[in-house]
Amino acid sequence: MRSGMFQGTRPRQEAKRNPRLYQAMDLIYMPLIELQARMEHELSENPFLELSEPDDDEDIQVDEEGQEDSDDEMDWDEILLDGFDVGGTRERYEPREFYQPPAVEQRHLHDFLEDQVALADLDERQRWIATEIIGNIDDDGLLSCSLQDVVDGLEGSRETVRDAVMAEAGGIEAEEARKAELEELESLFAPYTTDEIEAVLRVVQSLDPPGVGARDLRECLMIQLTRGGREDSLAFRIVSDDLDDLLNRRWTEISRAREIPVAEVQTIADEVATLDPRPGRQYASTPDEYVIPDLIVDKVGGDYLVFVNDTGLPRLRISKTYRDVAADRASFAGRNKEFISSRMSAAQWLIQMIEQRRQTMLRVMRYIVTRQQRFFERGVQHLKPLTLKEVAEHIGMAESTVSRVTNEKYVQTPTGTYPLKYFFSGGLPTVTGSDVSTRGVQAKIQSLVDSEDPLKPLTDQAIVNLLKSEGVKIARRTVAKYRDQLGIVTARMRKRV
Repeated sequence: MRSGMFQGTRPRQEAKRNPRLYQAMDLIYMPLIELQARMEHELSENPFLELSEPDDDEDIQVDEEGQEDSDDEMDWDEILLDGFDVGGTRERYEPREFYQPPAVEQRHLHDFLEDQVALADLDERQRWIATEIIGNIDDDGLLSCSLQDVVDGLEGSRETVRDAVMAEAGGIEAEEARKAELEELESLFAPYTTDEIEAVLRVVQSLDPPGVGARDLRECLMIQLTRGGREDSLAFRIVSDDLDDLLNRRWTEISRAREIPVAEVQTIADEVATLDPRPGRQYASTPDEYVIPDLIVDKVGGDYLVFVNDTGLPRLRISKTYRDVAADRASFAGRNKEFISSRMSAAQWLIQMIEQRRQTMLRVMRYIVTRQQRFFERGVQHLKPLTLKEVAEHIGMAESTVSRVTNEKYVQTPTGTYPLKYFFSGGLPTVTGSDVSTRGVQAKIQSLVDSEDPLKPLTDQAIVNLLKSEGVKIARRTVAKYRDQLGIVTARMRKRV
């Protein structure tokens, strides 16, 4: 038996990746704005594609006898829409103007604070300290480091520029002017102390918005109470000494320690709740998000109809000029054949995939409307449980395809605009044998809590009993989970006196 390298053939099965398949998945996944950009790109890259304008003449020429000239022509409807139900005449292309807000410089909280520092009565050294403090204020408006860290940052900056500035001042020819400049720089670059930093921090904390520059939540609330002339109030003292009990709604403990009625503690808690724990958020530079619905559900004559919101998209078709080129069989030779075949195939495929995307979205949304009829009539509490698998089985498509169709897509309805994923949720059984969606149960819980007596708030078990009286079978731990997801605190913490 000899060892060594040898060559041979062996049959093997392996999955071959089809680039067109992945491109088709991308087209189905794309929201409306991304699809529009993709179509514009394809128009610029593929000469076989052109826009179909509303006032264009018919593409098919008719001879003198009224018969279509079918010589050497392809059946375009069969090629482009093979296997797809068009479902009626589509709206012609309607040109629209989409206004995009111009790009402008975003102003951050730091910019507003530095503008105010520029107007404050501070010397150059204090302004330098204020700038360092502002640079360490986070998006919430709170100081994100200790005073010693501010000192260390200033010392680092001082060492970076001190030698160069002192050398430049030493080059001044006039002795008196040089001496005065050096003395001023020595004062400017003197070592920093935490007391000095804290004094400038007080100035920063006097700026707008109230509470900015605080080192923690307690100081933030105390600054706002002070700015409101409440530094001598009971609310100020409770925030200063009993903030933990206040945040955890331990009204009885505060009442006992302060020897005041529980109702007064609750009134003070309501007052503190009006303060802003994150004063910097109002200056946060968050970009505006625009949502263009991909689908529209409208009630016409008592029935809910589904439309694709694609009237703003250009209609694509095969270019008349290049169609004639493709019909000329003599041009199919050498590089021309390869070019014409590839471009024609790409153009046909794109038009077909756009139509497939449109039809798939319609089929999915039509089933959702049929399944969620009571939601559109009565609201979220009547939303039925629905899964991707159920929709996929009904329309005869893969579950992954339905997931891509519904992901990042929005629908405009008579009751508002919703993401398509909104209509999918699990369910809970009812005594009638039907199911109710978890989103509907959460809406019921929220409604029960909103209408409860604040003197006797509903416990989780009480909510369970009320839901069971409405036919919903639910466990107490499930109610507690949904309550936490809704941000509703326990009954003990909601109780008022």
